[in-house]
Amino acid sequence: MRRQLIRRLLQTLVVAIGVGIVAFVITRRLPGDAAATWAGPRATPEQLAAVREQLGLDRPLPEQIVRYLTDLVRGEWGLSIHTRQPVIEDVSQRLIASLELVGAAVLIAIVVGIPLGVMAARYKGRLPDWMSGWTSALLVAGPIFWLGLVLQLVVSTQLDLLPVAGRFDRHLRDAVQAGNVTGFLLVDAVLALDWTLFWDGVAHLILPAIVVAAYPVGLVARLTRAGLIETLSEEHVRMCRAIGYPERTIIWRFALRPSMGPVMAALALVFGYSLANTFLVENLFDWPGLGSYVTDSISTLDAPAIAGATVVVALAYLLANLVVDVLRPVVDPRLR
Repeated sequence: MRRQLIRRLLQTLVVAIGVGIVAFVITRRLPGDAAATWAGPRATPEQLAAVREQLGLDRPLPEQIVRYLTDLVRGEWGLSIHTRQPVIEDVSQRLIASLELVGAAVLIAIVVGIPLGVMAARYKGRLPDWMSGWTSALLVAGPIFWLGLVLQLVVSTQLDLLPVAGRFDRHLRDAVQAGNVTGFLLVDAVLALDWTLFWDGVAHLILPAIVVAAYPVGLVARLTRAGLIETLSEEHVRMCRAIGYPERTIIWRFALRPSMGPVMAALALVFGYSLANTFLVENLFDWPGLGSYVTDSISTLDAPAIAGATVVVALAYLLANLVVDVLRPVVDPRLR
């Protein structure tokens, strides 16, 4: 197990370096001139040359790549062209907001999707299975922006139950800034024992988290159903039935854990994908996450910001899959 973990860590490191190189080369080949964008439309040739030297654009490409990878390790990711701030600071702030949103969505997917899949597998071919299948299909195929608009219209506008947009109410801005320790709004509110801010943050998080969780819920439900049906036909399950265990005990104690491998792998992929691809939800709910930052960076051809966000998302994919590889033997005893 330890040898396998070391091998996976080395593979993660190699892939991360490869992603950094590819992201840097592609962003350097984007149309437009980063130095001209930085210096402004009225810059003189001397000013452009100074900016190119400052950004390192006057050096050979291999030297730029080595310098970029070295700066990545040192935490110097360059300056964003459209915000004029260090990319690592911009990405860190946006990443924390996205982690809150995506983490809540993954939690909803686990809490809702797994029981939905268990119900479908237990009542295979009957009404609960049919209802679960249609629900999962609608959640997977339905446009998320449509679901978001419907929830805003019904829950926020007509019923006035939850806020329509934002991460917190504006009148709590001073409390958010004063209690900023980890950057995670809910965690900081708990550390400060500010329950008003905590419940306000939860209220603002619910609707966008539900929208982001729609696709993962349907996916987890279908994968849980398929894996559980396969596991229920195995020999150790038939032995449990012969001994006389109740069906509920057989499913939740003996069959569900060996069925979770594909579900965990899918959740890892969904987690990494959602970090940078929830820009529709973030724009709809005015959520200051990484997806909207990537959209703004692409629209302004901000090469350092695009490269930095790409590396972060790639690392999220790699780390999520590494965590799954470590946890799968814990969940499924057969892999040990």
